[in-house]
Amino acid sequence: MNGKEIAEKVTAKMILNDEFSRWLGIEVVEQNSGFSKLKMKIRKEMLNGFHICHGGVTFSLADSALAFASNSYGKIAVALETSIAFTAPVYEGDELTAIAEEQSKGNSVAVYNVTVTNQSGVKVGIFRGTVYLTKKEHL
Repeated sequence: MNGKEIAEKVTAKMILNDEFSRWLGIEVVEQNSGFSKLKMKIRKEMLNGFHICHGGVTFSLADSALAFASNSYGKIAVALETSIAFTAPVYEGDELTAIAEEQSKGNSVAVYNVTVTNQSGVKVGIFRGTVYLTKKEHL
C-alpha cells in the first residue's frame, strides 16, 4: 500500500469508532500522509447564547483533522498539546473546512497546523497541535 492508501484505510477505521466526529457531521474530503481535509455544516444545536457557533465545535473539527492527519502513517498518534485562535465568527448554516498539514515529524513527536475556513474562504480558526507518535499500529 502507498501512503495515501494507508491514510485512507486508517481514517476509515478511526471514523467508524468516532461517535463524536460522526455526530458533528464531519465529512472526510481528502487524506494523505501527514494531511487531512474535512468539512462540516454548522447546525442550530451547535450555537451558543450569542447565536454564533460555540468555539468548542470549531476546535473539535480542527482536532479531528489533526487526529486523522497525524495517524495517517498507520501508527497511533495522540495529542500532547493543542491551541486555537478564533479569527472570525461562525454562524448556523456555515460550512467549515479544516485542512491539517504536517509541519515537522520526528521519531516520537510531530507538529501540525490546521486552518479552518468557512464557505467564503474566510479563516475562522487557526489551530496548532503537537502529537506523540506511539509504536502501536492501526492496521
